[in-house]
Amino acid sequence: MGSAISLRTDFDGARLRLLARQAKDANQARRLLALASIYDGGSRSDAARLGSVTLQIVRDWVVRFNARGPDGLINGKAPGKSSLLNDTQRAALAQAIERGPTPYLDGVVRWRLCDLGQWLWEEFRVSVSEQTLGRELRSMGYRKLSARPRHHAQEADAAETFKKTSPPQWQKSPRVLPEAG
Repeated sequence: MGSAISLRTDFDGARLRLLARQAKDANQARRLLALASIYDGGSRSDAARLGSVTLQIVRDWVVRFNARGPDGLINGKAPGKSSLLNDTQRAALAQAIERGPTPYLDGVVRWRLCDLGQWLWEEFRVSVSEQTLGRELRSMGYRKLSARPRHHAQEADAAETFKKTSPPQWQKSPRVLPEAG
């Protein structure tokens, strides 16, 4: 059985309790109080009982605290999956969108997500689904714009003829003159 990992020497129990009182995150405060009990000479088992966790988790807290200080005890957001496109690919994609497609080279007159996905494959050999590509473009500041659909044989004058017009809701009351009495 190995020895316990020692805590940093630039902190003490009183300072950790002060930091726990000032902490906005309840989990961080609980972890700081558990580590303060270790600084004060308590065992790791006592710290685990105080923090309502196992010894392994107390060990993880000590490692995080030693590496990053009190901020290391705040729960961080998981990094998630990394992006399929790197910065140079994103810059080339943005340049291609701004330039627009060349019909005789790209075979399209306007970019669709499936066309951009095909362009990415031909340029960089990166396969990106339409949904992921749409999310990536949205994060780059692009929005999908489409014109309102119109029938090709629609006449503008005919539309005015068939528009429904309603009588006005408010009508002026007739003016009644007061009777002379």
